[in-house]
Amino acid sequence: MFDVVLLSVLLAAIAIGFGLGVRYTSRRLRPPSSRTIGLSKEYFVGLNYLLNEQPDEAINTFINALDVNSDTVETHIALGKLFRARGEADKAVRIHQNLLARPALSTITNEHVQLELARDFMALGVHDRAQRLLRALLDKSLSDLYRQEAKRLLIDLLEREKEWQEAFDVAQSLIKQQPGMRRPAAHWLCELAQEEIQQASRALARKHLKKALQLDERCVRATLLLAELEMDNGHYTRAIERLSHIPQQDIAHIPTMLPALQHAYERNNDIQGFETHLYRLLGQAPYTSIIIALGELVHQRDGVDSAIERTGEWLREAPSLGGLDYLIDLYHESQRLSGKTPPDTRLLLLKHHTDALLEGKPRHRCRRCGFASDNLAWQCPSCRRWGTIKPITGVDGE
Repeated sequence: MFDVVLLSVLLAAIAIGFGLGVRYTSRRLRPPSSRTIGLSKEYFVGLNYLLNEQPDEAINTFINALDVNSDTVETHIALGKLFRARGEADKAVRIHQNLLARPALSTITNEHVQLELARDFMALGVHDRAQRLLRALLDKSLSDLYRQEAKRLLIDLLEREKEWQEAFDVAQSLIKQQPGMRRPAAHWLCELAQEEIQQASRALARKHLKKALQLDERCVRATLLLAELEMDNGHYTRAIERLSHIPQQDIAHIPTMLPALQHAYERNNDIQGFETHLYRLLGQAPYTSIIIALGELVHQRDGVDSAIERTGEWLREAPSLGGLDYLIDLYHESQRLSGKTPPDTRLLLLKHHTDALLEGKPRHRCRRCGFASDNLAWQCPSCRRWGTIKPITGVDGE
């Protein structure tokens, strides 16, 4: 870590050395000898600190040595970024505020510094001051580049503050220009819908969810919430129709939809329909969760031995640790019902191993950054992308 910081500061030192060289060269009236001495005294003291592994003192020396002018302002901005990257955003704030206090800055440079200062405040968690700077840039910025960057930062800030409607409003123009904005915008509408459901504003929630699907037709979350609204109104067949679209939206979310699908069929008094639906899903994706759900239906209807036979057949085609654990439970129950005592120690040993392997194993993983957790989150806490966390499937998953 220190090597990275050392390299960064060394690069900054080189830039500052160039800036100092420009400054002293421009002073034509000073004798050459005094120019060389001035550069050595200020610049090389900073290098000495740097080589003695004292980067803070080195950077402070460079800052004091470097005047703010059109030749050096970019170096000051670079130093501020370096401080922020090192987790010292308070020092970055002082550098950028010092720059803004200089009346000689051009309008474009002033906007650049304001943007960096907003980033500093965001890093410090001072969101209100960051938001004021960003909104000011949106209103009056002469640079389209800085205006667009201010808009992206403001959207990120509003997301962090859970101001979903404001984030959606600010992002309207970006949604039209950038297809990648459609997925997060759909999730903001889902967040609004969940709040409205809690406030019993179901009609407004339904409107937002339908709009979410217009923005992103693959938004599984919106489909799940619409199915829940249908079930709340007693429309279980409609809920099943909604849920039936999820494998086409994202097949990896079949395990996510299964509890809602089972609930809808049970409330509709159609267990046979649920079994038929599960067989259809099994043909699309032989996930462990589908096999276990089918095994339980066979278990309840035909008994444990039939469940063992059918589950074994399915697992031969799609082996998994969770499926093996379930099959061991079925064998153990079969022996118990047959009156066999004592229990088969081989089964108990296998069960001990499967339990140990499954214990603490995450059920969901972000497909972008690899963050893993037991519960499903629609926004990854690590990379903060929307809709990238999905159930883990296959041998180790559902």
